[in-house]
Amino acid sequence: MLDDFINQFWPSTVDGLSLGAIYALVALGYTMVYGVLRLINFAHADVFMIGTFAALWTVRSMGVDQVGGFALIGVVVVMAVVAGAVAGGSAMLLEVTAYRPLRKRGASRLAALISAIGASIFIQQLFGTVIIRHVFGTSKSGGKLPVNEHFRKLKTVIDIGPIHVSNDKLIVFVGAVLMMIALDQFVNRTKLGRGIRSTAQDPETAVLMGVNIDRVVQTTFLIGGIMAGVAAALYIVRIEQTDYFVGFLLGIKAFTAAVLGGIGNIRGALAGGFVLGLLETYGSSFFGSGWRDVVAFSLLILVLMFRPTGIFGESLQQARA
Repeated sequence: MLDDFINQFWPSTVDGLSLGAIYALVALGYTMVYGVLRLINFAHADVFMIGTFAALWTVRSMGVDQVGGFALIGVVVVMAVVAGAVAGGSAMLLEVTAYRPLRKRGASRLAALISAIGASIFIQQLFGTVIIRHVFGTSKSGGKLPVNEHFRKLKTVIDIGPIHVSNDKLIVFVGAVLMMIALDQFVNRTKLGRGIRSTAQDPETAVLMGVNIDRVVQTTFLIGGIMAGVAAALYIVRIEQTDYFVGFLLGIKAFTAAVLGGIGNIRGALAGGFVLGLLETYGSSFFGSGWRDVVAFSLLILVLMFRPTGIFGESLQQARA
């Protein structure tokens, strides 16, 4: 068992980093919304799911059999742009319809949580019955939708010293890191980004300083949705299929990453995503693939028991939703 783990160390590390990059991008949506509203947006996983459908539709619509060489990079960029736009727009619509009316009336965060669950169920049923049939032409409701064979042929193996890396995993990792850097620069160097930070730290004072809270909240949902959409495109690159329930398990793992890093802390969410991805793949290599999910959920339980503040952030117990 140990010998197998040692032999699989570098492949598992590469796999864990690319998987963790996806977790980290989705975790950003949870942690940013919580940072601004002190709300756990449980419908965020379904925004990710919408992004996977948008990415899958994009790659099916493109003539990827007509191109070669570095074609996968171009295809992924187009997928990410479309999925990011669709998911970002969906997140903004979710905020306007499911959260803002409650926030304007001063409703409790429990009401917002119930609204999020209702929105999640509605989105899942919409895609599982209507979208999957009338947009993708699949007669079987809830079935898995794969990419086409031409897309799979774009994947190759790259040798980096003694490490063999498939180009899709490398693209996933690099693409995710670029998005993380862009977000970090936006939050720390732009006026709107500073507005998000000030609202997260002290919303009452931010209002007195002239910050438009509605604009900040909607921008936060938009950014979280874009990150989830890009993560969805990268997920399709890796997994090559989706279904209407895909966001459930991945959403829980991304939430675990956010809690691990410290809910409400952007850099903590990024660190938590990579740590979770690595631990998952290492656990799978050492104990077997059946233990992959056990590792993730065991980690969530342990963090909540012994380190509820996460690596960098505040306690999840402070959330009232």
